[in-house]
Amino acid sequence: MPTLVEEKQQINLSENLPEFSHSKKPSPIKGIVFCAIFAIGALMLSKLGFCTKFNLNSLTIAIVIGMILGNTLNRFIPEDFREGITFSSKKVLRFAIVLYGFRITFAQIFNVGMGGFVADVIMLTTTYLLGYYFGTRVFKLDKDLCMLTAIGSSVCGAAAVLGTDSVLKAKSHKVSLAVATVVLFGTASMFLYPLIYQIGLLDPNAFGIYIGSTVHEVAQVVAAGAAVNPEAMDTAVIVKLTRVMMLVPYLFLLSMYLAKKSNQKMSKVQIPYFAIFFVVMCGINSLNIIPKTVVSGIVEFDVFLLTLAMFALGIETNFEKIKNLGIKPLLLAFIMFVWLVGFGFIVNKFIL
Repeated sequence: MPTLVEEKQQINLSENLPEFSHSKKPSPIKGIVFCAIFAIGALMLSKLGFCTKFNLNSLTIAIVIGMILGNTLNRFIPEDFREGITFSSKKVLRFAIVLYGFRITFAQIFNVGMGGFVADVIMLTTTYLLGYYFGTRVFKLDKDLCMLTAIGSSVCGAAAVLGTDSVLKAKSHKVSLAVATVVLFGTASMFLYPLIYQIGLLDPNAFGIYIGSTVHEVAQVVAAGAAVNPEAMDTAVIVKLTRVMMLVPYLFLLSMYLAKKSNQKMSKVQIPYFAIFFVVMCGINSLNIIPKTVVSGIVEFDVFLLTLAMFALGIETNFEKIKNLGIKPLLLAFIMFVWLVGFGFIVNKFIL
């Protein structure tokens, strides 16, 4: 028979034994399929007459649908879908950004000349610094939100916001709000720029540089350029794609800044490998070793992945958190929009 002391020791030993959990991490498959179904729906809607008329692409439609579902029917979404939704908004998104490189070749960039490159550098730098300064100093907004909104306006819209978030790891509602400002003011640009062209102060090539260096999204650049003329559209797209490439050095600088801020060693800087692979894909695309039909298929698949990721991001967006931010983020985005239109015109008219 064990003594009272031995019984107590046995009890203490059993309390110190680790508890082994038989629960497994939920699979992301169900959530990914859930997002994929809505992504396909968004792609189909984007091809309807109304959407094509107003250039409402699948990314915009997907995030709107996701935000509506996430804030009205969120409680009905099964819990075992959550892992896949998060996976789609993070991992799938990074892979989609890598494949985005198949839209660009180095030859396209070189053909633009120094004028387009200089305009891109000036507008990217000044717009980003303006947005960050006004956001943090004047409006006293959260730094993450300011960075996301500023990079969305200054580089390449939603793709820049999402790419930056992969390094920044901001809250989902901040990412969605930054994307929403891009959609709002980028859409306004599609209608405004053709009207500005009618004034006749810039020739088609210069106006193409103006569009490419100041309009938010690639799709919006295409729409605005097409409304002017084919020459302006071709120049605008190339200048815009050059601007997209500038996201890569920005992400490296941001990674180093965040590492320094947290007192990490340079060896621990979070290198955005997806950005490196993005450049690699641009290089592969530049070699013309892949058949055009295959490249076209990759681009179409990439659109699907980006749409899927945008829907997932919308699901994770909370309207209450956005509402609590107030009107200041919209005012910040509006100030950058005015800067892009006004100062961008001055750069292309008098500086280049």
